[in-house]
Amino acid sequence: MIGASIFALLVLAVLAAPILSPADPNLQDAMATFAHPSLAHPMGTDAFGRDLLARVLWGGRVTMLASLSVVVLGAVVGTTLGLIAGYFQGIAGFVIMRLVDLLLAFPGILLALAVTAILGPGIGNGVIAISIILIPIYVRLVEGATVEVRALPFIDAATTLGAGPLRIILAHVLPNVLSSVIVMTTTWLGVAALWITALGFIGLGVQPPQAEWGAILNDGQMFMTLAWWMTVFPGLFLALFVVSVNMIGDGLRDVLDPIIRD
Repeated sequence: MIGASIFALLVLAVLAAPILSPADPNLQDAMATFAHPSLAHPMGTDAFGRDLLARVLWGGRVTMLASLSVVVLGAVVGTTLGLIAGYFQGIAGFVIMRLVDLLLAFPGILLALAVTAILGPGIGNGVIAISIILIPIYVRLVEGATVEVRALPFIDAATTLGAGPLRIILAHVLPNVLSSVIVMTTTWLGVAALWITALGFIGLGVQPPQAEWGAILNDGQMFMTLAWWMTVFPGLFLALFVVSVNMIGDGLRDVLDPIIRD
């Protein structure tokens, strides 16, 4: 509940960005560079005189939406492939799982950098790159769970009654693996945010002047002793977001995992 409360506050804050900070996040003011936090600028300004509160809130929209897109894309594709590999097995399952092994052989961040380098910088390409990292993780989870469910008696009963593979997968297999997918999705939402931020930090994510937490942190790294607020506030928002979704994931695991629940 604590994690959900923090998460809800962060989401409400970024959604209410036009109300909480009506300033244009990209508007430069040469007369207000490196302004300390004040009533006029609650989080100070950056090297170009841009209001940091506006940039953090609007940048939070980009980071959160991109992170959500990553886990949704990874979950949908990975779950679909995992269900196919686990239920049908045979040649289809063998090919899918060997491709998964190949992808898992590469360190995640290096694979993301390689894909981003091929596709080019940009938040959309960053989402695709990080999704490619998550897909094999979902495939392994769902494939193992599907193999276990497929061996249960009610699957044989459904087959005997004439249910087709698609109906069995959607009506019987998917509901039994969905809880694990939900828990993993919630847990990896925070990791996806860190990777989206990392790509933005090294310049492979959003492009200037668009605001995003990683890009804001990159702008402030050279001025940490001069303008500490340029790194502290976006870093604090990122830390709270990651911690909150991890707490939600832990709570969902306690509720949905039958072994822990029992």
